[in-house]
Amino acid sequence: MTGFVSGFACFVGRPNAGKSTLTNAIVGQKVVITSSRPQTTRTVVRGILHRPDGQLIVVDTPGLHRPRTLLGERLNDLVKATWSEVDVVAVCFPTNERIGPGDRFIVSELAKVRHCTKIAVATKTDLADPDRIGRHLLDIVELGKQTDTEWAEIVPVSAVHGDQVALLANLLMAQMPSGPALYPDGELSDAPEEAIAAELIREAALEGVRDELPHSIAVVVDEMALRPKRPKDKPLLDIHAAIYVERDSQKGIIIGHRGGRLREIGTAARTQIEAMFGTAVYLDLHVKVAKDWQRDPRQLRKLGF
Repeated sequence: MTGFVSGFACFVGRPNAGKSTLTNAIVGQKVVITSSRPQTTRTVVRGILHRPDGQLIVVDTPGLHRPRTLLGERLNDLVKATWSEVDVVAVCFPTNERIGPGDRFIVSELAKVRHCTKIAVATKTDLADPDRIGRHLLDIVELGKQTDTEWAEIVPVSAVHGDQVALLANLLMAQMPSGPALYPDGELSDAPEEAIAAELIREAALEGVRDELPHSIAVVVDEMALRPKRPKDKPLLDIHAAIYVERDSQKGIIIGHRGGRLREIGTAARTQIEAMFGTAVYLDLHVKVAKDWQRDPRQLRKLGF
């Protein structure tokens, strides 16, 4: 195809900078879970934007942070490994928060990666007035100067309202090299279906829990298959999954009074999974304790980290 481009763009930033919401907005459909909780993203997820002129693979990464656990160290390593494999790195700076040491650390680390194009994205502009946005953009320019980072573009966006999301997609696409489509037309993510289901369950479990609990939650899909002997026009997807926490007290919080909280999680997750996969789902959830799994190499391997 003449003039066709394809390549990878990576969103990075500190936790809760709006990376996952922006990934979903650019792809045009939910491919990454989102939450107001920092460090929601734990894996590298690729969302795929298909256009007549090219294919843009958007890579959403965990927030880069000062790690306190072995899990945190591994997530940081995952982010830095991704930087070296993409064509463009887009750094997200939430407009409703001042640029701080965390942002400076990320850009300083990114400055060591010489071969890729760097774009700055001022996210969450719906949460700031025009004066604040203007000051924020000037602060991003100044941060670039201080870290010897040349921004190819600086773009303010609101993923929630869709403001300038199409412009950002155009700018990212313009930085992609010539090449063929890397994924089949219509495919929106390269994540395995089991991984998508596990993430949607974790997203449901994150809602409304206490501050200390979100980082302790992990989900593993033990079994996932279409139920046999069902009518072809009425398929049913059976999913058996375990929600892991680190302590018995946390298990009680997830299950809730007489199992009420776990039923809420199951209902919310099933609704999202059915919408994603386009089929009816039977979801069987159990809660298990993996003591201090964030710090235990053996438990981390078991949980897929």
